[in-house]
Amino acid sequence: MGTPFRWLVGSAWIGNLGDGIALAAGPLLVASQTSDPLLVALAGLLQRLPWLVFGLHAGVLADRVDRRLVVIAVDLLRAAVLVVLVAALVTGAVDIPVVLVAMFLLGTAEVFVDTTSATLLPMVVARADLGVGNARMMTARITMNELIGPSVGAALFVLGMAWPFVVQAVCLLLGALLVSRMVVPPLPATEGPRHVLRDIAEGFRWTWGYPAVRTLTLAIVTFNVTWGAAWSVLVLYASDRLGLGPIGFGLLTTVGALGGIAGTAGYDWLERHASLAAIMRVGLVVETLTHLGLALTTTPWVAMVILFVFGVHAFVWGRRRARCGCARCLPSCRDGWTASTRSGSSAASSPARRSAG
Repeated sequence: MGTPFRWLVGSAWIGNLGDGIALAAGPLLVASQTSDPLLVALAGLLQRLPWLVFGLHAGVLADRVDRRLVVIAVDLLRAAVLVVLVAALVTGAVDIPVVLVAMFLLGTAEVFVDTTSATLLPMVVARADLGVGNARMMTARITMNELIGPSVGAALFVLGMAWPFVVQAVCLLLGALLVSRMVVPPLPATEGPRHVLRDIAEGFRWTWGYPAVRTLTLAIVTFNVTWGAAWSVLVLYASDRLGLGPIGFGLLTTVGALGGIAGTAGYDWLERHASLAAIMRVGLVVETLTHLGLALTTTPWVAMVILFVFGVHAFVWGRRRARCGCARCLPSCRDGWTASTRSGSSAASSPARRSAG
């Protein structure tokens, strides 16, 4: 599929490892500074709030400037924030305000790098190969971000609070290096001056007028309204209710990834035998039972079974979303907007749900 695609996939594997490490180490760091559920949830809120504030702007930016340079620059900025955080941890100057500021800055950077990264794939592979390309990118995310990364992050945190963030910074630098090796075609030229707010308003009208994207956006928001409230305090749930330490918390997130692997393995059969509407209806039932089961149990292995089942559902839905066909019929000038709408609709529901958590 070409050398640029190989550089992109390599960056995805390394970058997702760093993000997976942070997935476990971030909440553990917050919990090490405070046991107040409100502050723990606030850390998650500050990581996702930038999607609500900057998400659409990131999509417009990705449709205007060199996407490769945006990813490189933002990854370097994220590494710089992590260096400052590590310095605070090593010198003992870290406290909850420092951690919260770092979470907000990293969350803001994530908005721009995730939105822009999602637009690079259609630029380096043929539209006929988008399904295969998406599958390989999703494999990187499942394997490194959800399966390996959290366990590594929890283990590194046990060795020392600074180590997970040192490794994450190294992963970001390596990922930026790989993206810098990519050669991508220039964006098509636009006619006349463009204004950010006008582009955002036009994007809203386009999204609402495009049935597939509109349905997908509304569905993602619906699926993510409640889960974030529980996820934002999962680290406290693991320690206070299940009696698990940092390694056990890492295993909780890893079990969900194992469910995801099972879900993706059986997806082709499911797609042939179930409609999108049926998948969505069953998914809502699974999410409801997930919350009920986690609320009732105090047994670690039962919670892990529940999260395994939820992982199956989450990644089945993720595969269905990736294969909905939207990317095959969208113009490249709308890739940034579509990526920010798809990701932002998931993350932007976080502020309310994490506050509820």
